[in-house]
Amino acid sequence: MNDKHLAYVLLPRGESVLLIRRAPGTFLGGHWEFPGGTVEPGEAPEATAVREVAEETGLRVRLAGERTRQSWPDRTGKPFTVHAAYYDAHPEFLGDLQLNPAEHDDHRWLTPADAAGLPLSDHVRQVLLG
Repeated sequence: MNDKHLAYVLLPRGESVLLIRRAPGTFLGGHWEFPGGTVEPGEAPEATAVREVAEETGLRVRLAGERTRQSWPDRTGKPFTVHAAYYDAHPEFLGDLQLNPAEHDDHRWLTPADAAGLPLSDHVRQVLLG
């Protein structure tokens, strides 16, 4: 089975970043994460990052660079590894924030310290809090 590749974006606002909460009934419903998602076949992770931000938040971003990468075994027990790339966005972005309600039901701009008490996905906690 092929590995899964994901791309996420940290959108800054001062000392805070945008976190969005997964809607009830979705995988990891109620957990907070960065905007992002699955890299489509033939798509560059950077293109995925920009596309997913637009699909999930309605915002148009420019990437400032890659922050880090992580890999972990699939959490559902399937025989593949998840590989995730994380990008920083430039602080200037366009559009009005509008969540896709099929995927996310809330958003917050939070500092890492403020986000620490939320139910964060493990990979988000590691990137945000070290």
